[in-house]
Amino acid sequence: MELPIHNLSMLFDQLGLKSDPESIEEFIATHALPEDVKVSEAPFWTPAQAALLKEEILEDADWAILVDELNESLHSRH
Repeated sequence: MELPIHNLSMLFDQLGLKSDPESIEEFIATHALPEDVKVSEAPFWTPAQAALLKEEILEDADWAILVDELNESLHSRH
């Protein structure tokens, strides 16, 4: 299995969010999602952010692993 070429900080950069470890931790802590809400359908994303997340998941792109990691983090805090 190949190691991902991107990291969570880079995903936050792609989303136009602060990407330092403290900001990522704060974002996750303050944006918990109920289990029935998909990460790409969360109400706090802009339309462009939501589209990026959905596209990466559907295409099973390099970023999909990180989108899944973000998804799990946002759901585990609920």
